[in-house]
Order: sequence, then C-alpha cells, then structure tokens
Amino acid sequence: MADHHDALIYSMVLASAADDDMTDAELRTIGEMVSYLPIFKDFDRARLPEVARHCAELLADTKGLDKALATIKQILSTKLRETAYALACDVVASDGEASQEELRLLELMRHRLNINRLHASAIEYGARIRHAKS
Repeated sequence: MADHHDALIYSMVLASAADDDMTDAELRTIGEMVSYLPIFKDFDRARLPEVARHCAELLADTKGLDKALATIKQILSTKLRETAYALACDVVASDGEASQEELRLLELMRHRLNINRLHASAIEYGARIRHAKS
C-alpha cells in the first residue's frame, strides 16, 4: 500500500513525465529533494526507483493520470497536498522552462488536490525564483 512518501514522489514523477521528457535536471531535483527534505527523513531512499517505476506503470494505463491524482489526494492530508504541489512545481522549474503539458498538469493537480489559488500562486512563484538562472 502506498504511503505519504509514495504520494509525494508520485507528484514529482507526474511533473517530470508530463511532457514525455524526463530531463536530467528534473531527475536530479527529485533525488535531491528526497535526500534532504524533512518529510523524507524516514524514507528508505533505496525505494525511490521502485516508487518512481510504480508511478510510471500506473501512468501507462489509459486512466493512469486520474488514478495517480486520486491516489495522491486519498493518501495526503490537506497540508501535504500543498507540499505535493510545491514539489511538483520545483520539478517543473528545475530545467528552466515549463512546457504547456507541465503547466496543464500543474493546473490539474491544483484542481484535483483542492489547492487554494492564492497558495498555488505563492508556491509557483517560490519555485520559479528558487530555480532562476542568471
């Protein structure tokens, strides 16, 4: 059974896979966040490839995106849904450009996870400035 770690990782994998191009920057960002964020302190990092693979397998289904978003929503508290959205925004911002597919995914996440629009704007702005390049 998936837990909150899995759901948070799903949100990052969804963001990375949204445009069918999982870049090195996005994958590195996922690995780094799992390594240093307090929410993952009790997560077995050796499970990261397994959880990411499970999410990818779920996405291969015709209703995979809907199932993945439903899983994330079911598992996470309201507070952690905002965390999931923030992680997804960081992954999207990590390679310096957001594709239309990635922006659409963030919009879907925002609606399906019931993220307050004002909170979402602040989260998006923070991700953009954290990943800004000179």
